[in-house]
Amino acid sequence: MGALAAISNFIDRLLAIIAKVAAWAGVVLIGITIFDVITRRFLVLGSTKLQEGEWHAHVVLFTLLIGYAYIKDAHVRIDLVRERLSERTQWWIELLGCLLFLIPYCVLVVYFSYDFTLRSFMNQEISGSATGLTHRWIIKAFVPIGFGLLGLAGVAVLFRKIVELFGPPDLRQKVAEIEEEEAEPLDKIALDKKGQR
Repeated sequence: MGALAAISNFIDRLLAIIAKVAAWAGVVLIGITIFDVITRRFLVLGSTKLQEGEWHAHVVLFTLLIGYAYIKDAHVRIDLVRERLSERTQWWIELLGCLLFLIPYCVLVVYFSYDFTLRSFMNQEISGSATGLTHRWIIKAFVPIGFGLLGLAGVAVLFRKIVELFGPPDLRQKVAEIEEEEAEPLDKIALDKKGQR
């Protein structure tokens, strides 16, 4: 059980490092968007490359951060029933969801999107627009990468739920503390930062 918790923590740290680097795509996205809006509005210039650059930055941001969002429980949940259930039942639902849905889905998407990306590379696919970006396979490669990271996050959550359900009490407590720390409400973080000023 200790090995499962250690692997889960390693994946968590790995996803956090990737997320910190990938978050810079948000800055790039903001810069491209501002430049595109200003040049379109005041200089009456339009650029297909800028517009495609915007959606490329969106793809990078989304695909590289989705695994991190899942492991931090920051993704959208529509849990009308789940929240009313006991904590142990919620753990079972999460474990079964990872095992039966999330991980197999990620494996399928990685498998098929790898071929999708490879075909794009072999054909040297470019933008459909004459003035668009080249090397479309680069952005397509983020699909298998992103779903691979999401699958890793699913494995980490699966291991945590196994520890919480079947592990020794001390290890359960340690995992519960890690999860509680990760799911710290944004309101509390904002209040803490205001108090530090």
